[in-house]
Amino acid sequence: MSNDDILKKFGKRVLKLRLQKGITSQMALALKAKLDRTYIGGVERGERNIALKNIEKIARALDISIKELFEL
Repeated sequence: MSNDDILKKFGKRVLKLRLQKGITSQMALALKAKLDRTYIGGVERGERNIALKNIEKIARALDISIKELFEL
């Protein structure tokens, strides 16, 4: 699996979880995670090689464990 594939799968997972949690916009998730909206968009599109500290911020904003983010 290439790096691009991993990033895209992770991004799709973040998007799916965001919508399941009823967070209807990237902006809403960004505010909860204290990250920029364009960063969240890049993550969801698989364009960002996300740092571990930001993975933790997103998991907390989604009210899930970090492990759940990686259940691809």
